[in-house]
Amino acid sequence: MKNDNNNRRAIDKIKFSIGAKLITIITIIVLLSLGSITVLVSWLVREDLKISAEENNFEANRRGASEAEDALTNTRANTRGLLQTIHLTGGERQAVSEAAEYFFEQNPQAAAVVYLRDDTENILINRRFFNSRNIDSALVNSYFNENRTALRQAAAGETTALNASPRFSSPLIALFFSWRDTGAGVVFSSEKINDNFGFGINRSYLINSKGDILAHPDFTLLAEGKNVSQDNFVSLLNSVPDRSRQMLTEENGVTYYSAFTKLNIGGCTVITSIEYDKVFEGITATTRRNIYLTAGVLFISIMFIWLFSKRISIPLKALAVAARSIEGGEFEQELAVKGGDEIGVLGLSFGRMSSALHIFGRFTNRELAVKAMRGEIKPGGLPKHATIFFSDIRGFTEKSENFTKVFGDAASDKIVFWLNNYLSKMVECVEKTGGVVDKFIGDAVMAHWGTAYSSGNPAKDAFNCVRAALLMRMEVYKINRSRENPNDPGTPDIQIGCGINTGIVTAGQIGSDLRMEYTVIGDPVNLASRVESLNKPLGTDILIAEDTWKLVRRYFITEEMPSVTVKGKAEPVRIFAVINFAQTKNSPKTLDEVRKITGAKAPDISKVDLDKDEKKYNIGGSKK
Repeated sequence: MKNDNNNRRAIDKIKFSIGAKLITIITIIVLLSLGSITVLVSWLVREDLKISAEENNFEANRRGASEAEDALTNTRANTRGLLQTIHLTGGERQAVSEAAEYFFEQNPQAAAVVYLRDDTENILINRRFFNSRNIDSALVNSYFNENRTALRQAAAGETTALNASPRFSSPLIALFFSWRDTGAGVVFSSEKINDNFGFGINRSYLINSKGDILAHPDFTLLAEGKNVSQDNFVSLLNSVPDRSRQMLTEENGVTYYSAFTKLNIGGCTVITSIEYDKVFEGITATTRRNIYLTAGVLFISIMFIWLFSKRISIPLKALAVAARSIEGGEFEQELAVKGGDEIGVLGLSFGRMSSALHIFGRFTNRELAVKAMRGEIKPGGLPKHATIFFSDIRGFTEKSENFTKVFGDAASDKIVFWLNNYLSKMVECVEKTGGVVDKFIGDAVMAHWGTAYSSGNPAKDAFNCVRAALLMRMEVYKINRSRENPNDPGTPDIQIGCGINTGIVTAGQIGSDLRMEYTVIGDPVNLASRVESLNKPLGTDILIAEDTWKLVRRYFITEEMPSVTVKGKAEPVRIFAVINFAQTKNSPKTLDEVRKITGAKAPDISKVDLDKDEKKYNIGGSKK
């Protein structure tokens, strides 16, 4: 009994148990590791978010400004085109009516046009615009009557943009500008601008020089004729000479990242802002969740260590008691020490010293294995009414051989650099017009419109494809003009041929289990390839098949070429050379002018021997 009391007193002297030590250590580790990680990650992510928010806000502002300026500039340019047509007709009523009807058909967003002629106001109204929106068109006369000052200022050379939404209860902008030493104006819908301003958490809006909001995703502000000239940021931007800038501002106790871009028309400015707190909402919530997670992990760790420490401290206490008993001469001890660690070894050592020590089983540690599920992409295709495009460089083989002759072993790097520069420009033209680059075949480019995504209908897709080809012509022209040394063998002159055809194709993931690609197949694809190869014998650079021409003929200047009988088709195929946009005022306007720009020579069709290079088509409908 006396020995037991001495043992208890010796054990009771332990003031900081193993469990308490383990809990303290684990608490420090968890707090230092998870806490420091949370703080560090939060700080780093916060800095990244700050930079990203500033860049995104500035980019959103730049993009919104570009779209708004394009809308204003294009509307003014198109209206001036209408007025020029009216001027050329001498103001004859029937001609004016026809010109106005065509203008409003091409510019459905335009509601009305006013212009001064012989100091008399003339108003043209888009009846379909007002009827479709259930707006009284008689409001146009009273609106222009109220804004005669703006019209007179326009005659003096001042461009003015006004918010016409309060008058018409519809999102409208009135733009007044000079024309032929007099004034003119156009009222047009700002819905497209408003829609472009309404994406994401960034808030963009367009104001004029007086601070009136002209375009905003919230129509109520337009209907109220909201003026923001007294806002701190607006006052600040009017006082700085910068055309574009971003800064941290405060309005009504709310902090914003605010950016502005001053437009080159009508004193307008596009402002884009985002609330400072909204930028960091995600990281704040994540930090809060990480704190909760840290607290949860710490609690679970403490509970685990507390339970685990008992598995250590209890055997140690038993060993301590047994050791003291052995020291007292009581050698036979029954110890319930479990474990395969140092404590277990110590228990085994005590067992050898005591015949009464029993050995129990060891711990078995089990681990959990988790497998990640992977998704599979199944091959398949869909019918699409698409426009197919092929192009290649004329005489590419001779150019390649010349590279080898001139540069020897360095020819590969030289030709790849030259070709990549050319292909980069061609890809930009395709992507800018909504097309999909299918593949590169050496110097050739295959692309299509209306497959992976469409502009709305086959006609628009075809238009965009032809527009891309015209952009390519311009890019090739710029590349050739930019050559510092015309005789430099490392930058040979480029001439291209483009072939375009429209029809029903099969589009989708095509290939094998090892390799697949998104492409198109079908007879229209083959015909587009064959049309492209006709450029060389016909001395052209852009050829379109009849199916494409029917969709886009009113938008482009074209010249019909001799019909061809293509291999696999019974009837001759009509093909057309694309000259330029129909409404353009710039050259070229004839095929001869195109050839002059591209460096192509007009062939003598009667002497063209197509059998020399190609056997898959015939000129003029006669079979070769």
